[in-house]
Amino acid sequence: MPPPELMIFLVLAGLILIGSPIAIALAMGGVVGIVMGLPAPMLGTLGTNTYNAIAKYPLVAIPLFVLTGTVFERTGVAANLVRFARALVGQRPGGLAAVATIVCLIMGGMSGSGPADAAAVAMVMVPSMTRAGYPRAFSATVIAASASTAILIPPSVALILYSILVPGVDLRALFAAGLFPGLMAGLAVVIPAIWLARRHGFELGDEVEGRPPVKESFIGALPALFAPVLILGGLRSGLFTPTEAAVVAVAYGVFVGMVVYRTLTWRGLYRAIADSAVLSAVILLIISLAGIFAWAGSTLGAFDAVAGAFLAVSDTGWVVLLLVMLLLLVAGMVLDGVSIYLILIPILMPVVQAFSWNVTWFGILMAMTIAIGQFTPPVAVNLMVTAKVAEVPMEATVGWAAWMVLAMTAALLLVIVFPGTALWLPEVLGYRV
Repeated sequence: MPPPELMIFLVLAGLILIGSPIAIALAMGGVVGIVMGLPAPMLGTLGTNTYNAIAKYPLVAIPLFVLTGTVFERTGVAANLVRFARALVGQRPGGLAAVATIVCLIMGGMSGSGPADAAAVAMVMVPSMTRAGYPRAFSATVIAASASTAILIPPSVALILYSILVPGVDLRALFAAGLFPGLMAGLAVVIPAIWLARRHGFELGDEVEGRPPVKESFIGALPALFAPVLILGGLRSGLFTPTEAAVVAVAYGVFVGMVVYRTLTWRGLYRAIADSAVLSAVILLIISLAGIFAWAGSTLGAFDAVAGAFLAVSDTGWVVLLLVMLLLLVAGMVLDGVSIYLILIPILMPVVQAFSWNVTWFGILMAMTIAIGQFTPPVAVNLMVTAKVAEVPMEATVGWAAWMVLAMTAALLLVIVFPGTALWLPEVLGYRV
């Protein structure tokens, strides 16, 4: 029989492989570890650890930012942003691919969720790109890759969770640190997308829509463009905390939808709240039951043992870091960002401390690597969403996705080699990194 510290990982991996919900897999892994390795009275800690995992005030920001993204999605913001981006980019080979990336970057500054970003933009962009001559598989891949930047662009739900799980991390610094790498990741999608569009002659047919007027489209998109400014500006000025920023973002989204655009009805608002509640409940349930896994793993010494295995591979930081990034990439291909953070942060933090890596910088590396995994077949969260919208099989996107993966990996390597690409902005703003 394997030792308890190994059994918690075997049970977790086995349940995930057979399709068990991640929350149940985390809880059962922890329970098995407690039963096998600790005295029977320790089972009484299950309720306490479940409660303590979510009894954290900053977690209030997660359901609120989820609601913000849902409200903006239901108001038709994506269509207005697409119109404005098309006015800026104009009609040229690869133009609509660039538009999709720009819109995903802006939407990421509202929703903080890659799948939500991908769904909203795909619904608007895939029909337009198809009429312009883009293959549906190509369109789905570009949008999925662009939407993956939502995990980096503030307000990212994953970065909020990272700041809660890692002591001493300033969420404002983390948001600022993710901004420039997020833009780099977006650029890493645009460059191969435009090159492929020119090479294959996309967007040259008679069905390409005309260029909208810049002034008119800017006015239409202005309420949406102001949302990231409101959130980040309020945080920078100290006017409100990240949790309060989430409340302001929700109120602003409802105002834009019901008063400015007038596309959000009371019934639509109710549905947005209900859908956001369901998604938030799933996220918080995972976090709650992960408390059992985290407590069992730390008490049994399982996390220290795995960290020790990483450190035993090499005493060279770059070698270990590349192994960690490979692990995160594989995890990003099969799991969502929240689950990855909950499972791997307790394991990876001892490694980070052993090599004295900057925790803010490492948090951005985690997010960027997971972002790549979110559109890397065969199991990619964002790509599953856009492929479904585009009505294409996942395997049809593999050839296109390879180019985006290579380009974003190059951007990741730049952030690894030059940590200042992530840390310079929070340092300039005076945040503790």
